[in-house]
Amino acid sequence: MAKNKTVYSCTECGGQTPKWQGQCPACMAWNTLVETVAESAVSQNRYSALAQSSGLQKLAEVEASEVPRRPTGITEFDRVLGGGLVPGGVVLIGGDPGIGKSTLLLQTLCHLGKYHAAIYVSGEESAQQIAMRARRLGLDAGPIELLAEISLEKILATLQQHKPDIAVIDSIQTLYSEALQSAPGSVAQVRECSAQLTRLGKQLGITIILVGHVTKEGSLAGPRVLEHIVDTVLYFEGDQNSSFRLVRAFKNRFGAVNELGVFAMTEKGLREVSNPSALFLSHHSEQVSGSCITVTQEGTRPLLVEVQALVDEAHAPNPKRLCLGLEQNRLAMLLAVLHRHGGVACFDQDVFINAVGGVRISEPAVDLAVLLAIVSSLKNKPLDNKLIVFGEVGLAGEVRPVQRGQDRLKEAVKLGFTHAIVPKSNLPKNPISGLEIQGVERLEQALQLLRNS
Repeated sequence: MAKNKTVYSCTECGGQTPKWQGQCPACMAWNTLVETVAESAVSQNRYSALAQSSGLQKLAEVEASEVPRRPTGITEFDRVLGGGLVPGGVVLIGGDPGIGKSTLLLQTLCHLGKYHAAIYVSGEESAQQIAMRARRLGLDAGPIELLAEISLEKILATLQQHKPDIAVIDSIQTLYSEALQSAPGSVAQVRECSAQLTRLGKQLGITIILVGHVTKEGSLAGPRVLEHIVDTVLYFEGDQNSSFRLVRAFKNRFGAVNELGVFAMTEKGLREVSNPSALFLSHHSEQVSGSCITVTQEGTRPLLVEVQALVDEAHAPNPKRLCLGLEQNRLAMLLAVLHRHGGVACFDQDVFINAVGGVRISEPAVDLAVLLAIVSSLKNKPLDNKLIVFGEVGLAGEVRPVQRGQDRLKEAVKLGFTHAIVPKSNLPKNPISGLEIQGVERLEQALQLLRNS
C-alpha cells in the first residue's frame, strides 16, 4: 500500500513546504508549520465565483440599495452585528471553550425560528445534547431543524434542498470535505469548508454563522484567510470564572467595528446587560486612593470604567510594571511622561494597573485617568468619587482631545457624576446641567487640580 505523502502547512497563511522549518518561508511566522497529508490532484470545477460575473460597467451606474436586516431578538447581539443578520452574510464567532458561543446561537435561532427557516448543524454534540440544553434553558426549539453531521457534501446538499434563511455551523473545525485527504481541523479542510459554505450562502441568500475554535494564544484556529473570507468576525471575551461575557466585533462589512455587546451568564442562558457601565464600576463605601473613573468609547457606546492603580515600594532591582486590561508598553511610556513633565518619579516603585470588570481598553483616551490614579495611589490621596477623567497624553506632556467627547460627558451625567477633567479642546460649547467641567492643556495642569482638590 502506497504511503501518503506529507507536507507541512502554515496555520497563519496556508503556505506549504516539503520539510519542517522553524519559520514559514511564505509569511515569515515562527513555529506555525504543522504536518498534513498532501492533497491529490482534484477537479477544479468546484472553484467558482461567489457572485455571478457581469460585464464591465461604471460604478456610478450601479444601483445601491439598503441591506435588509433580520433582528435576532437579542439587542446586544444586534448591536454587535450592526443591526441584525444580513441575508447571504457570513458571520464567524470565536471564543474559548465553554464561554457561551453555542448557548448564544441556540437562543438566537429559537427566536429567529419563529419567523425564518433555521437549521442548526452540529459537528461536536449529538442531537440529544442540544435538546437537553434547549430544555435546560427553557427555549421553544420547536421550529428549529437540527442536523448532526460533519460531512461538508451532505451539509451542502441539505442546505440546497431546504434553502433555509439561517444556518449555524458548530463548528467549522469539525467539518471535512471528501475532496481532500487531510483530517478535519487541518488548514486545508478549514479553508475549503469555509469557502464552500460561504459560496453557497452568497448564491442562495442564506445567512451562515460559523463557530470557530481558538488557539491557546486566543486567535482563531486555522489560517488567517478564514477571517478574510467571512463578512463579520466576532470574539467572545471574559473570564470563565466571571458571569459576564463580552462580544466584540473585529470585522464587519455591514456595520461598525469595535462594537461591544455585554451579557451575563445565568441558569437560563445569556442575558443582556442594560447598563454595562455599572459592571465596570466598583461601589466603594468610602473614597479610596488609586481609583479613577474614565469613559472609554466602544464603537458607538460610551462605557464608564474604573481604572485602579497600586503603587508600592519596589524590593527588587527591577521594579514591576503590570497591566490588566490595558497595554503594558503604554504604561512604561506614561510613567516616563509623568516623571519628565509632572515631576513624579516611580523608578523605585512597583506599579500595577487594572481595569475593573475584565474589560480590555485599547484606546489612548484613558491615559490621563491612568496617570491620576497612579499619583493618587503614590500620594495616598483619594480622588472624588464623582469625578470623571479622560484624555490622551502625549510625549511632550500635552493633553490631546479624544473623539465623541460630548457623548462621554452625557453618559457620565446619566450615572450621577458631577465633576470632570477633560482636554480643553473637548470642553462643550454649551454647559451641561449638573456637571462641572475643567479643561486642561497639559499634564501639569491636571496634577495641579489634583493637589488643590
